[in-house]
Amino acid sequence: MVCLGNICRSPLAEGILQSKVSESIFVDSAGTAGYYEGRLPDSRSIEVAKKHGIDIANQKCRKFNVEDFDNFDLIYVMDQGNYVEVRNVSRNEKDMQKVKMILNEVYPNSNKSVPDPYFGGDSGFDNVYEMLDEACTIIVKKLQ
Repeated sequence: MVCLGNICRSPLAEGILQSKVSESIFVDSAGTAGYYEGRLPDSRSIEVAKKHGIDIANQKCRKFNVEDFDNFDLIYVMDQGNYVEVRNVSRNEKDMQKVKMILNEVYPNSNKSVPDPYFGGDSGFDNVYEMLDEACTIIVKKLQ
């Protein structure tokens, strides 16, 4: 799961998906920018996840890197900017085949973005949670 800073959307997506799959499936998140490396997710993301029984309070922000293409079978990005940044790090077509816009799971081929709730109010985090929850439910069905 990849967003810009790895403090709002991708930590939520990581927590939601991990809550829906078996522990044998490794889910992680990262940001295309390293602004917040080593920090916890935004407190509003932690709170909205907690409201839904998901604990993301121990996640640590990190920057997406080229090794992620080797370590993960699927890479879900939250918006077009993330898609471009991940594409810029990719080494080849095989890497790019792993990269998906997460809302294309809900709205196929639409390339819709998950809005960044950072500068909005708490309701933005609730809306993002709902979008990601729906997408993750579909991802789990596909994984089964």
